[in-house]
Amino acid sequence: MSSEKVENYDDVTMYGLTASKEELLLQKQNELTFIWSNKSGHGVGVTMSYIWRNGRIWCTATEQRARMKALARDPRCSVVISSAGTDIDVSQSITFKGTAVLHRDQATKDWFYPDFSRSVHSPAPTPEDFAKLLDTDCRIIIEVVPEKSIKFDGGKMREMTTAALENS
Repeated sequence: MSSEKVENYDDVTMYGLTASKEELLLQKQNELTFIWSNKSGHGVGVTMSYIWRNGRIWCTATEQRARMKALARDPRCSVVISSAGTDIDVSQSITFKGTAVLHRDQATKDWFYPDFSRSVHSPAPTPEDFAKLLDTDCRIIIEVVPEKSIKFDGGKMREMTTAALENS
């Protein structure tokens, strides 16, 4: 049980993830919601597979996708990662506000496709087969450089809620 006293139950900033829980979530999950702005400034989002490497989010899409044209115009984006679908026993989430860097270079493709293919749920029979399918001329690799994050640990909230109720 947490020894912290809840002074303001509306303030959810006290329910952030520890660094170790954040890293565990980022490694266990492999899907996120990727959000960008269209030409009119409207926020749009899709679910994408990703990998977390060296403090960055990495994912991929083909150049004809609307998000790729939008990111070339304005690289600001956000990603939302939750613990849903993982074996983490309580609701956790991280939202990153960041900037997208678009990669087409061979050096990035050489490490990204094999790593990504081993890490996500592949529709191909083997990771190697999936990596070959991904490696096309029109595919772009997206690196999201996080600038700010919002973190939530439902376990902390549960503990502090229980303590608040016991002390009321």
